[in-house]
Amino acid sequence: MFKVGLIGCGNMGEAIVKGLSRKIKSTDIIVSDINPERVEYMVEKYNVAGSSSNRRVVENSEIVILAVKPKDLEETVSPINDSFKGKVVVSVLAGISIPKLKNLMKDSFIVRAMPNTPALVGEGAIGVSFENDSPEIKEKIIDLLSSLGTVVEVDEKLMDVVTGLSGSGPAYVFMFIEGLIQGGIKGGLSYNQSRELAVQTVLGAAKMLKETGEHPSILRDKVSSPGGTTIYALHRLEEKGFKDAVISAVEEATKRSKELSK
Repeated sequence: MFKVGLIGCGNMGEAIVKGLSRKIKSTDIIVSDINPERVEYMVEKYNVAGSSSNRRVVENSEIVILAVKPKDLEETVSPINDSFKGKVVVSVLAGISIPKLKNLMKDSFIVRAMPNTPALVGEGAIGVSFENDSPEIKEKIIDLLSSLGTVVEVDEKLMDVVTGLSGSGPAYVFMFIEGLIQGGIKGGLSYNQSRELAVQTVLGAAKMLKETGEHPSILRDKVSSPGGTTIYALHRLEEKGFKDAVISAVEEATKRSKELSK
């Protein structure tokens, strides 16, 4: 019996496997995917077990993680829905609600999770909701997912917001970093110089925010000297609607997540 079975070996599936390998033995993980080459890649790179059969993965695992595309959910689980009986099923599919998952896998215990791609380096942000309040299962799943990064339990009705904020969030941050790099290059720095400074700036700012526990506006004001460079830059960002654009991005991704659930 494997501790974890994974169905779906895309980018998120790979991030999950790499993260879980820090917590449990890779040989305790079995994976499957519609693409046999992807399974072979996962087996060779991460030393997990691989299978061409989704049913075998489910029947031989204590916990099953579903990481297929939302549009492929029914096609994936319907032919083998009897095999989910008594299993803990963790879905990372954007927009697919617990009731819909339960309808497809009636005799299983459903957990809905939304990790993000930084899970690949152990720094993911994972929102999680549970079908019910079983303390034993909650503890087990949260402990397991903590190998991917920070786990935050939320009400299931807020999972679409989690998707819009942290699920899609890395893309917003990467775009911001890209802008910092290009700004440095425009000013005369080399790409490598600009990249190193930009990445460390974002990393350091995030760590400072996390460790101090202060509100972002307080830390922002500490950087902003009267009449200095930062306040001029912040004024321009406000003129360009920077914060409003970020809020709108989260709202749009949340809206799309809700649309996927219909």
